[in-house]
Amino acid sequence: MSEKPVFPKPFHAHCCPCSCHEGEGQTGLGQVNRRTFLGTAAWGGMALAGLSWSGLLAAEAEEIPQAPPRKPLRVKPILTYETPHRRPQWSWRSWGGIETQEQAQEECGRIQAELEKIRTAADFPVEFMPLVALPHGGQLEKLADLQQADAALVYAAGGSVEVLNLCRKLQKPVIVFCRHKSGPVYLWYEIISPRYLRQHTDVLSVTGIDEQDVVIDSLDEVLWRLRALCGLKNTVGSRIVAVGGPSGWACPKAPELAKERFKLDIVTVPYEPDLANLIKAAMADQKAVARAKRRAEAYLALPNTKLETDRGFVERAFLLEEIFRRLMQKADCRAITINACMGTIMPISQTTACLPLSTLNDDGWLAFCESDFVVVPSGILLNNISGRPHFLNDPTYPYPDPTMPGCGIITLAHCTGPRKMDGKNLEPARILTHFESDYGAAPKVEMRKGQIVTNIIPDFKAERWAGLLGEIVDAPFLPICRDQIDIRFKCDPLLVAQRMPGFHWMTCYGDYHRELGYALKRVGIKWDFLG
Repeated sequence: MSEKPVFPKPFHAHCCPCSCHEGEGQTGLGQVNRRTFLGTAAWGGMALAGLSWSGLLAAEAEEIPQAPPRKPLRVKPILTYETPHRRPQWSWRSWGGIETQEQAQEECGRIQAELEKIRTAADFPVEFMPLVALPHGGQLEKLADLQQADAALVYAAGGSVEVLNLCRKLQKPVIVFCRHKSGPVYLWYEIISPRYLRQHTDVLSVTGIDEQDVVIDSLDEVLWRLRALCGLKNTVGSRIVAVGGPSGWACPKAPELAKERFKLDIVTVPYEPDLANLIKAAMADQKAVARAKRRAEAYLALPNTKLETDRGFVERAFLLEEIFRRLMQKADCRAITINACMGTIMPISQTTACLPLSTLNDDGWLAFCESDFVVVPSGILLNNISGRPHFLNDPTYPYPDPTMPGCGIITLAHCTGPRKMDGKNLEPARILTHFESDYGAAPKVEMRKGQIVTNIIPDFKAERWAGLLGEIVDAPFLPICRDQIDIRFKCDPLLVAQRMPGFHWMTCYGDYHRELGYALKRVGIKWDFLG
């Protein structure tokens, strides 16, 4: 007779261990008691308490709040150059194709035209401050507005290192652009590594700038770095509403680590009495109920949308979604997460949070289930970099792809998948119940086969995030969380199994692995890109 497995804690067949049952001698994380609530409020930033439905409605009762846009990245372009003077029988000039003031003026025009190309091509908000040209690296007083910039783009044609040193002193991210063939060749194309980065040694010897910050000729290389910095700007110091308080799956310190690494301002809204009272008041508001019904009807009328649960669940989901929008509006933020979403919220809202989180993400908000601050920062960063919705999911175990030697397959699943995964177009969806409760409304999104996706695998310690590109090869319908994708990846599945940390993954359409690595180095997290 085989022995029964022994679990160190009460075990439940759920994707989230926060679904504590009554009668087990534990306090569900969604049921924030006074001691826990005051503790989270103390380090989390603030708490939204004493809320009222009429107070949330304010003067714009009939208007559904819309997600605020990302803040633009403000970039200061700087040209450094030299105008040498001829000296008989002397090495009077350094390398470089700019030797006169007229050539420097021509270069300024070339730079302005290129900045306009970057601005036009950018799929993220970016503003270029006035270009400053500094001969011989001096006249630093012309950089009085550098303090107001988010980053500097230094065209290092020649001159001294004072501009780079000033940027480092002000702790401004710097992209150093050098020309080889895109215009007059730059001196720093030759000396940026041995003379500056390595300081006449064999190793990197400066802080704040490294080899990743140097670009030769390519505007595309500049563009993706600016995209990364825009994402980082909109992530660090951002605010998020945590309904039921912050959590961390199996890592209680996760909210604290998220605040340490990303300076997140976590605003707590307790279930009792605040959210419960808001839901009850909204349910008693005939206009709000009518709005929810109209919005549910419009959603279900969308092309390729099939209802396979009770319509009332969908209508109440849109009422709950409006409450979430107004909570974020009240907190002056665009992000929200729900703790204990697999149990606590259901009897209060008479539906599930799955569909509301899906539609919020479709409309430009950042909405996360489970309040897992191990993975939530990765979703905020990924969304702010890509401008596309994220898919928070549960990974399974990677295994070899029998059809493609050297590749692997892994299934990713959850019940809150967005439909506008590319940021614009709706994917087909079946509206079902949440799988594990067989209750409420959850989308089964048919994510696009052949689509390349970026996957982030955060660790519990907030020290190393693994990364993996994949291709969606199937969107099955197994008896697991409703949104399901099988992705194929081009590396050894054993390597993935050995190197994947944490639990939850974050996924989005497109390839953003370079931007993520470039951003993470600035918050002290290692980017372990697996392939």
